[in-house]
Amino acid sequence: MRCVSIKASHKVLGEDEGPAAEVINPDGTAPICLVCEHASAFFPASVNHLGVAPEHRESHAAWDIGGRDLAVALADRLDAPLVASRVSRLVYDCNRPPSATAAIPEKSEAIDVPGNLNLTETERAARICEVYDPFRNLLRATLDGFATPPALVTVHSFTPVWFGEPRDVELGLLHDSDDTLALAMLRAAPEDLDARLNAPYSVTDGVTHTLREHGIARGLQNVMIEVRNDLISDPAGVSRFATLLSDMLTRALNREAAQ
Repeated sequence: MRCVSIKASHKVLGEDEGPAAEVINPDGTAPICLVCEHASAFFPASVNHLGVAPEHRESHAAWDIGGRDLAVALADRLDAPLVASRVSRLVYDCNRPPSATAAIPEKSEAIDVPGNLNLTETERAARICEVYDPFRNLLRATLDGFATPPALVTVHSFTPVWFGEPRDVELGLLHDSDDTLALAMLRAAPEDLDARLNAPYSVTDGVTHTLREHGIARGLQNVMIEVRNDLISDPAGVSRFATLLSDMLTRALNREAAQ
């Protein structure tokens, strides 16, 4: 269904609630494009919080806790532009293609999302047109604006406990078909940091859509960063990881450029 055919009665974002995505530090000069697909826990009024219980509306189900703060700090340290979503991933997960069931999840871990049950094709199309398409188009335009091809770096966080199982890993470096930058960053990680390749997720979990569509397709160096969210839950933690990651990323890119 074409976006122009979405009726006003099915609109997702109100006139004063957009845009669905933003560019932070648009004039950044570093050859790096940062992305934070799960930067916001915002629910447009039209979806009425999707029926999600109040205690879960700002949980890891709704967004990547600390992810936006970390991405903004990285944008500042690296002087790089950052493309960030402004809508909860429960409304639409911008790191999933429209064909994926997880793009509009009916459940996240043990958290029910009643407002995503039994959506009509028109309702799904409205979410795609108003949340996913603007994010994708903004990211494309931002990448097009670089004078030389940049590295694509997506920034995420993950919960320290998943289905009751603790996660010891502190930093995950994920990749799709090109592992070059992820491996280079892993080699640059400090020894006292529990950093792992493809943890706690990997390509088999369907989490590399942005890397594949915007990085692999353009031949860009790319990596997906996952930080355990209890480690970036306050300004001190955000500052620590922004320093660590900016150093790791800079060293990795310099090493690759020298080869």
